[in-house]
Amino acid sequence: MAESFGTDAHRYDRARPGYPEDLVARVVARSPGPGVLDVGAGTGIAARQFQAAGCTVLGVEPDTRMAEAARARGLRVEVSTFEAWEPAGRTFDAVIAAQSWHWVDPVAGAVKAAQVLRPRGLLAIFGHVFEPPAEVAEPFAAAYRRVVPDSPFGDQPPRRPLEMYQAVYATIAERIRETGRFDGPEQWRFDWERPYTRDEWLDLLPTTGGLTRLRADQLAEILGAVGRALDALGGRFTMHYTTLATTAVRADAGRAVG
Repeated sequence: MAESFGTDAHRYDRARPGYPEDLVARVVARSPGPGVLDVGAGTGIAARQFQAAGCTVLGVEPDTRMAEAARARGLRVEVSTFEAWEPAGRTFDAVIAAQSWHWVDPVAGAVKAAQVLRPRGLLAIFGHVFEPPAEVAEPFAAAYRRVVPDSPFGDQPPRRPLEMYQAVYATIAERIRETGRFDGPEQWRFDWERPYTRDEWLDLLPTTGGLTRLRADQLAEILGAVGRALDALGGRFTMHYTTLATTAVRADAGRAVG
């Protein structure tokens, strides 16, 4: 699935939301310099925000189609998984992973991040909680179970609690702590809102993990059900996003952290 998001890279880049400017500013402020490595850069949504904040960004992305879309927007991207990527002696002030760390081995990835970070460099792993209101989530879940009854995604509840996502980021922090390469990780949280029209939400849905590999007729049936639900809401709704982050500063050389 990690490489299915490039099926329609341009839609992904157009429809996926960016990240809170407060988060970007906080990462930049905590980093010892402007050099950023973006792990799982995708089409460069986060990378462009860091560029706009004055950073020099290099992306690492395993999907050639996503990398090409990012390059078309002027970003430097090398095609590789993070684990196999060769830094060739290069180091960075920050290593970021925007909505991508779940595709990286959590311990090996943290160790490699420490290896390529400059002294006191920052590892920042972050992503959105994608949970629309029940009036949108429940029709989607019902249609998905009907259309793809054998999918493991069909067993999930229509809306998952925020605490579930927070537990994931707490586990990420524990894996980072276990490496002994970082100071104690921090947990950040950013709450924000974005209005969506019917067309905007139906443009975004096919870029999400449970839908990227469906047949065209399956996708059309699910989007039709969600579209009717959105029509009943007046054709628009407000998405209440939470963006969570786990961050950690690379420990001073030669000092292990418990």
